Amino acid sequence: MAQGILAYKYEKEKTASGMTSLAGLPIYLDLASVLNPGESISTHLHVKVQGWTDEQIVLSLILLNLAGGESVDDLRILEADEGFCGILRRIELGDLPRKQRREIGKRWRKEKHRSAPSPSAVFRYLAAFHKNYARQEGKAVIPPLSELLSGLERINADTRRCRRHTRPRRSGYPRHGRHAH
Repeated sequence: MAQGILAYKYEKEKTASGMTSLAGLPIYLDLASVLNPGESISTHLHVKVQGWTDEQIVLSLILLNLAGGESVDDLRILEADEGFCGILRRIELGDLPRKQRREIGKRWRKEKHRSAPSPSAVFRYLAAFHKNYARQEGKAVIPPLSELLSGLERINADTRRCRRHTRPRRSGYPRHGRHAH
């Protein structure tokens, strides 16, 4: 392709296999591995019994938000990206022993083909967060805080606490106001 002003060059890839347009998202997966929100999610949320775990759905929604998704239907964009789905599958199974991989497989009625939850699965999941409450036609209502919504608040608090206790690695770059000598 034509060279522009900036110091990089576009090249056309011969194959589409394994490519991703969501290459920035794995950095957030690294951050999630440091902050370990999965432990907090499994402590404070107990929505799912079969299929997708609470952690998988919540992290998918976070990744969707980071990728610029505007609605739950945009999860199709994550699922359509073959390269990113490969990353998600690899992270999900990681270095788990065979026995644990089998246990994960038992969460599903049928063989699992997706790497991210479907919009319909997420809509059903999110519906659990709101108890039925009386609505009056023509009036705005602030729904009562459910136990699950309180759980999300506790997860957020745990993440903030973890962030304060996690020290970033020192880099070779000088801090604000200091000069390298």
